[in-house]
Amino acid sequence: MIPIRTETSIKATPWANYALIAANILAFFVFDWSGSEDLARIKEDRLILQADWPSLYQFFTYQFLHGGPMHLAGNMLFLWVFGNPVCAKMGGLVYALFYLAGGVFSAWGFALTSASPMLGASGAIAAVTTAYLALFPRSHVTVLFIFFIITTFEVPAMILIVFKVILWDNLLAPGLEGAGGVAYSAHLAGYLFGFVTTMLMLWMRALPRDTFDMVALLKRWNQRRAFSTAMTDPAARAQAEHGRVARTVTVSEQARAAEDAQMDQATDLRTRIAELLTASDPASAATLHEQLMTLDNRQCLPMQQQMQIARQFYESGRFPQAAAAFGRLLEIYPQCPDREDIGLLLGIIYARDLRQYRTAEKYLEASREGIGSGDRLRQCERWLETVRAALGDVAPERS
Repeated sequence: MIPIRTETSIKATPWANYALIAANILAFFVFDWSGSEDLARIKEDRLILQADWPSLYQFFTYQFLHGGPMHLAGNMLFLWVFGNPVCAKMGGLVYALFYLAGGVFSAWGFALTSASPMLGASGAIAAVTTAYLALFPRSHVTVLFIFFIITTFEVPAMILIVFKVILWDNLLAPGLEGAGGVAYSAHLAGYLFGFVTTMLMLWMRALPRDTFDMVALLKRWNQRRAFSTAMTDPAARAQAEHGRVARTVTVSEQARAAEDAQMDQATDLRTRIAELLTASDPASAATLHEQLMTLDNRQCLPMQQQMQIARQFYESGRFPQAAAAFGRLLEIYPQCPDREDIGLLLGIIYARDLRQYRTAEKYLEASREGIGSGDRLRQCERWLETVRAALGDVAPERS
């Protein structure tokens, strides 16, 4: 089973990964396909890792050398499939340093267990592979399957990487078939380095976090475990079912666990909303958003998701929900790039659809200050005139 692509969207061009692939290919052409015996001798004598007595620079140079075209092709395929999304997530400089550090750690792990020479990018790519697992554990990988027939199908990344790539390819199969000149200890060291380092970077928020990375999954699992334990106590169960009216004077561990359970439910709803929006199903996402607001009306989604939900409410004619969603968006993201347009739309919704003229006037006046000139400004002023005319006939709203 050969991985050929992932479903992970890449939002930034992974130039650093392209550069690493190019460097590996260039090194192969220079030292292997150029036909120069002097360069081949330099590669064998100086640049590959001499594990019994390595020079410091060999911990870096060995990473860009390969034993043949198939060795190179296999490594570059894995680097392309898993390295591009990891590079886009980490950023070019951090990714390049991470890649090199993974190769160094892999070489160190190999040198602890063997005195043989070693070359190849496999150790660094192993680190990239488990970094992908930590960053995108719920994603799927398309694999090319060759066994009498040739076909493709999708496999969950966690199953492919943990069971196929790590356990079978590097632990079980070598015991059945023999090592065959493959540096499995370097691979395993790379897998360890990549996963642990990426998890630490996520935990310390040195990398961008989201609701789908491994740290978030483990946190929600721990919350569910704590909730299950807490619900064995009748008082905590009453707290969860009846809310604050069941709260005792002393806040116990069980009560705190019940509050955590509410947070866990909100997190699950946010995750499902994000999945539905990614799957282009905003109507179902909006339905879950109403459940989220019923659970906790202080919640706000990431800016683009909140915008999608608000637009769905508006387009489906649910104007109170649209007004609440747009208003929450402006409250939480004051630097929203479409702030004036959203304020204008809110003013129109409150005036035309909800007949809340004081609120409409507030949004229209704030929007007019930032619009500048043009058709939108004239539209805003027309609605302000309409609202002020209406305010002359109706009593002021109570706040």
